[in-house]
Amino acid sequence: MTLRTAFYRLVTSLRQLRQGEEGQTLVEYALILALIAIVVIAIVSTLGHTASSVFSNVNSAIANP
Repeated sequence: MTLRTAFYRLVTSLRQLRQGEEGQTLVEYALILALIAIVVIAIVSTLGHTASSVFSNVNSAIANP
């Protein structure tokens, strides 16, 4: 095996390794994005119910002095 062939095989192996990691990184980013979306939805729904009850209390206090 010549030095040129060995170098070609090394470069080919590194390219395949890099391509495999790019797909894995994309999946990791998608999972992180999904987790963040779930947390944001949970927080907004909780604060939405809290804000709704606060506005109902203010409305009741204004309507019935």
